Formats: sequence, structure tokens, C-alpha cells
Amino acid sequence: MTTSNTRIQAVVFDWAGTTVDFGSRAPILAFMALFADNKVAISIEEARAPMGLEKRDHIAAVLNMPRVAEAWKAVYGTAFTTQDIDRLYQDFIPYQLKSIPLCSALIPGATETFQNIRERGAKIGSNTGYASMMIGQLVKDAAEQGYQPDCIITASDVKHGRPYPEMLWKNLIELDVSDIKGVVKVDDTVVGIEEGLNGGCWTVALAISGNEVGLSFEEWQQLPQAEQKVLKDKAYAKMNASGAHYVIDSIADLPAVLDDIEKRLQNGEKP
Repeated sequence: MTTSNTRIQAVVFDWAGTTVDFGSRAPILAFMALFADNKVAISIEEARAPMGLEKRDHIAAVLNMPRVAEAWKAVYGTAFTTQDIDRLYQDFIPYQLKSIPLCSALIPGATETFQNIRERGAKIGSNTGYASMMIGQLVKDAAEQGYQPDCIITASDVKHGRPYPEMLWKNLIELDVSDIKGVVKVDDTVVGIEEGLNGGCWTVALAISGNEVGLSFEEWQQLPQAEQKVLKDKAYAKMNASGAHYVIDSIADLPAVLDDIEKRLQNGEKP
């Protein structure tokens, strides 16, 4: 059991938009295709708004948006039902399985950050809004790129998904971590940061690599600097408002944050 009180014991990462899939595009491709094929097209903004939730909850959240609810009623002549949510979730699975392998590249700087964490003697956990049936290929692709977290917990492994901290805590139990103040949760969504805050650990929000900007690495790199600044300022404002202890661009910037957290632990600070 890991018990050090002044060092980081574990870092728990989200997947899409945090460690892989710069821009968190795989879920969006799937959600937009699903709704389009059900004759209720949704915008990128509508698809992204509930990001971080378990995928069935995500579908329900989209359907509960007033514009989407009205569009559904206009097409089908009645309000959506729980049965519609269940059916859409089952239909969603093949869309997601198709999109995940297209967006499985590690985010630039991730490999170096994982090595930094290992050198600290800390463990690497992970959790995701994906169900376990969805991530087999993603885990395989990540391993081929050198990323093999010590623990993987999915939304289907727990009773309550984010913002409940159940996935986070399940990671810590399996990693034999006893002290929450030595734990860091890293995520690119507000609900993922809320999970970490509700669990009582340090939280680091990623503003650029994930859901808030939503561009691939290549698209981000090609943007004029002025456009980058507009998107960056908006994303930082959103993630700072989440209550995260730190907000950074991407996982590449995490080692400096971990240094600061360890200094704060040595000074007796807690999350």
C-alpha cells in the first residue's frame, strides 16, 4: 500500500482529449452520426456540451436540450421516452466502435509525461465515460504506442458515473493508494474535474487538447495565433470556473504542475 504523505502517489487520467485523441473527436463523430441517422441532426456544440458523462447519460442530456427535444417531437410526433434513450444507446455502440480507432493517437508530450510520473515512483490510473465494451481497440492501440496504465476503470464498471467519484475511488482501491491528498486527477471536461473535486484530490484541467477547443492537433497548429488566443482564453475561462486547482494546455505541461503539488505537499498543504 502506498502511504507517503509528501509525494504524489497516483495520477488518474481521463482518456479521449486527455491522453489520446487530441480534440476529443471520437465521441463527437459518433454522437453526431447517431443523431443524424435518426433524423435529428445536432450541432458540434450540442454534441460536446455533456462531454465526460457516461455515454447513455450523454445521449439523455442531448435529448433533454430544448431545441433537440422539439426537433425530436417534430420528427416523431411525440416526446422522446426512456425506451428511445435505451435504443439510441444500443445503436450508438457500433458508431463509437468505428470512430475510436480513427482517433487513438497519443497526445504530443504524453509519453514523456508518463515517464516523468514513473520516475517519481507514482502509479498511473485511468477512467473514461466509455463503456468497457467500447475501449478494447483503444487500449490496444495505446499500448502499441507505449501507454499502459496500471488501472483502467470504465463507466460500465461502476454504479455511478461522473461527477460521482466512484471511478476515481475504484482506481485508488485497485492501485492500493491510501491517501487522497497524494492523488491527482487530470481531465479535459468540467464533469471530469468535478469528479476529482468530489473525490477530494488535486485536479488538473486541460484546456487545449480536449473538449473545450475540440480541434485536432494539426488543426490547432494551423490556426493563426490570434484565433488560437480567442479559443484558448475561452477554454481557460471555462476550465478555471470548474474549480480545478490547475489549468494547463495539455498533458505535455503536467510535469511542472506535479512538481508544484509535491512542494505543496511538503509544506503540509492539502487539495
